[in-house]
Amino acid sequence: MEFMTSAIYGAIAILLLYRYLQRRSKSPLPKGTKSPPEAGGAWPIIGHLHLMSDRPSPKLPHFNLGALADKYGPAFTIRLGVRRALVVSSWELAKELYTKHDVAISSRPLVRANKHLGYDFAQFGITPYGPYWREIRKLANVELLSNRRVELMNHVRLSELGHTMKELYRAWQDSKDPSGQLPVEMKQCIGDMNLNIVLSMVVGKRFYGDTPETKQCRRLMRELFYYSGLFVPADALPYLSWFDFGGLEKKMKDCAEEMDALVGKWLDDHRRDPVDYSSKDFKPRDFTDVMLSIVDKTDFKADYDVDTIIKSTIMALVAGGTDTTSIMIVWALSLLLNNRDVLKKAQEELDNKVGRERLVVESDINNLEYLQAIAKETFRLFPAGSLGGPREFSEDCVVGGYHIPKGTWLIVNLWKLQRDPTVWIDPTEFKPERFLTKHKDISIKGSDFELIPFGAGRRICPGADFGIQMLHLGLARFLQAFDFSSELVDMTESAGLTNSKATPLNVLIKPRLPSHLY
Repeated sequence: MEFMTSAIYGAIAILLLYRYLQRRSKSPLPKGTKSPPEAGGAWPIIGHLHLMSDRPSPKLPHFNLGALADKYGPAFTIRLGVRRALVVSSWELAKELYTKHDVAISSRPLVRANKHLGYDFAQFGITPYGPYWREIRKLANVELLSNRRVELMNHVRLSELGHTMKELYRAWQDSKDPSGQLPVEMKQCIGDMNLNIVLSMVVGKRFYGDTPETKQCRRLMRELFYYSGLFVPADALPYLSWFDFGGLEKKMKDCAEEMDALVGKWLDDHRRDPVDYSSKDFKPRDFTDVMLSIVDKTDFKADYDVDTIIKSTIMALVAGGTDTTSIMIVWALSLLLNNRDVLKKAQEELDNKVGRERLVVESDINNLEYLQAIAKETFRLFPAGSLGGPREFSEDCVVGGYHIPKGTWLIVNLWKLQRDPTVWIDPTEFKPERFLTKHKDISIKGSDFELIPFGAGRRICPGADFGIQMLHLGLARFLQAFDFSSELVDMTESAGLTNSKATPLNVLIKPRLPSHLY
């Protein structure tokens, strides 16, 4: 009986879907416009949804959509069930979208992952465009992620970097092999370091060793980013929202519930401290203190309560700051290990401009032009979010001569866009020198659309400055402190919201500084 009921509901859903698509196909276009080409290979009912997963195809979504761009051009559409998405992979169209149509593309699709994992869309990175977004974004930009606030937290970054280098040096002293080298898995080492930096800045926490809370936090971060990058069937087929295929939504809810309990505990710890947030002499210790001192005074023009706003912001800062920064340092080091000549030049630059008698600090970075070029080339080849953050058109637009109706989703394939052979010579090759010559003046902060790893426009990643600083300083410290060697590094990417390295990064390290600097 239960199976028969499900079958009836499924048949009704398919009929409604068919009629919906039939109506859309008959909608007349405005005069002088045309529809973008639709990619072939759509499956019945689900359309191109199979391209947005690594199963059954072994390829990741940005590879699949990049191959379609080679066939259909820099702008084409795909169908994700009843949803239609415009896929863009040229910098010219990206520039048009992020300038002329920036307001129209500043909202986010209301997908299930964002609902379940983002406090019912309260998180500032995924909340729809509108009054609440403007208020919470202003808080993030001015009070939390401004250059001044990040600079005030400089001591945290230096402290955690120093702790990591010291721990590696001690491990080398205790366990080096007969050749004077120590095997290290750098992916976890870098991840733990960044987790402590971000947790210390946001909630004043540090995790060392394999305590239960440390393991839980690591696991939840992995789950959060994995689930956040997935579509569930109800996103593409709303008529089937009553059915949780594979229990995926339940897993998302379980992850969100556990994460909420952990973040809630951190918030309660702050509230138990005898701190007068209204005092003129109040000095915030971390970002949570900043939020507690101002959130009650802010009209967010939304129905979310204060705790939801604070917890969702904490979660966004911790997740975003930890994962993406770790990913970029891992990719940079992996690229250097596979290009030993570049690694040697980077260390020579550090030796010449900083030396080996003191540790590199942030004020040195401006003089390390080759290191900055390495960072730009890493962002170009392996942007942390290969498909950016999906957007939704809030009004009808004409983009590149194509009519795009309201409600269409937008996917900008940054991975494909940043490998454009008309812009970059040998676009798939790792060549930092390109940013010392022809492309020297290209910025990665959203003003030069050939290279937009953080996106552009109103919804550019608010943590861009922090991410760039951490990549520069983290990479500089590692390269100055240790010599690295390894077999050829596997550059396979993994599925999820961010494109992290799929396999461990196993290396051999050897100190290259005087012992008193560790």
